[in-house]
Amino acid sequence: MNIVYLKEIDSTQTYIKQYIKTNGYKNPIAFVTQNQTNGIGSRDNSWETKVGNLFFSFVLDKKQLPKDLPLQSASIYFSYILKDILMQNNSKVFLKWPNDFYIDNKKIGGTITSMTKDLLYCGIGINLQKVNNSFGYLDIDININKLLTEYFKIIESYPLWKQIFSKFEIEFYKNNKFKTSDNILLKETTLQDDGSLLVEGKKVFSLR
Repeated sequence: MNIVYLKEIDSTQTYIKQYIKTNGYKNPIAFVTQNQTNGIGSRDNSWETKVGNLFFSFVLDKKQLPKDLPLQSASIYFSYILKDILMQNNSKVFLKWPNDFYIDNKKIGGTITSMTKDLLYCGIGINLQKVNNSFGYLDIDININKLLTEYFKIIESYPLWKQIFSKFEIEFYKNNKFKTSDNILLKETTLQDDGSLLVEGKKVFSLR
């Protein structure tokens, strides 16, 4: 993974898509900043930002992804790998279905994924410091370069979906007191092997 650090950017998602549109895709690449001025959250909502937090986006050819990965649940896959690294560094962070990073009862970050032709784009934002009273922030100090180097090393080893999902499934049922953004109470759902939720007999995927 080629990791490019930028001093300031409007949105890493907007930037990387324009970069690929202009230059084409050759190899996996990521853009990272701690100053994002117009971040994109889930459902195209804005994500309130503050200088000093972590924002990054990367792009992969879907042919490189594990063959058992349900693309509709890619955000779970990429989010959980990062969450696992943070936890191994003594953070109490957990993942709320499908892709929200939480500490205690407050969201500290999130993930969005999208497909364009054969390319998968993933963007992640994590609060490293307080933004406002509604959101939390990471409970450990991190070295961003070291964290991302480790993260992308794992990403590019392409662990199987079933390996990641088996751990996420345990965490899901431990932290299912929350509601989804669609106001679905997680404890009234059943998590399926493809990362979807079974709600009143119907499958619900994250559209993020």
